[in-house]
Amino acid sequence: MAAPIPTLSIAEEANATTTLGRRSVFDMMRLDGKVAVVTGGAGGLGFAMCEGLCSAGLAGIAIFDLVTDMGEMACQQLREDYGVDARFYRLDVRDENQVQACMDASVEDFGKIDILICSAGVADLVHAEEYSAAKFRRVIDINLNGTFYCAQAAGKHMIAANNGGSIIFIGSMSGTIVNWPQPQCAYNASKAGVIHLMKSLAAEWATHHIRCNSISPGYMDTPLNSSFADTLFGEWKSRTPMGRLGKPEELAGAALWLASPASGFCTGSDIIIDGGYTAI
Repeated sequence: MAAPIPTLSIAEEANATTTLGRRSVFDMMRLDGKVAVVTGGAGGLGFAMCEGLCSAGLAGIAIFDLVTDMGEMACQQLREDYGVDARFYRLDVRDENQVQACMDASVEDFGKIDILICSAGVADLVHAEEYSAAKFRRVIDINLNGTFYCAQAAGKHMIAANNGGSIIFIGSMSGTIVNWPQPQCAYNASKAGVIHLMKSLAAEWATHHIRCNSISPGYMDTPLNSSFADTLFGEWKSRTPMGRLGKPEELAGAALWLASPASGFCTGSDIIIDGGYTAI
């Protein structure tokens, strides 16, 4: 096992959030000595959030993803750009045994887990009356069940270490409203489940000093959405008050704040970042 990476104790971290008069607020958002695990971190929104955490001095980061080539390249880029110890672990989040094994391996390699971002997810555009049970189950298994397996496995390590932690769930505005016109009932249902799972774990694990929050993006300009550029982008932009799609890096600040001591009294909250879509 690697030598433990120094970090603040729960008491020291709590005290750090009450001394703003003697510290810069930017100091409170530092992640020096922290270790993060990011599922779905090989690209898109997940990788953008990896970069956000690494830019704040993260000591180590584990990327869990199904795509090996992208995962290895993402880790190489993080090592080169930020000097962070970045390692890739191939994982299908639907397999709870794989999840536990990867989480155990990352703790063996890094010594601990301070931060988990559950970003792995998929979406299908299928009319409800035509949705096969297998396709519907796949979306729920990845987006909701896989998120629970990852949170549970990381939570076990955080509880055993008795040093708290921050778990950030990636929900969606689709978990709050039904975005139109695309048919995606499985995705919407899965993200509503993710948000309520987050709230449930926030209440249950607060006694262990584990904070659970979620980020719910609106329409984002990602490779996953690029296939809709010629068909749905115009519709999405017209329904968004800011008149554009979000950029992946525009989630990084929220992820960093939730991961850091700066958000020490925030748990059970869903932060919607959607350009105003759900405001109207």
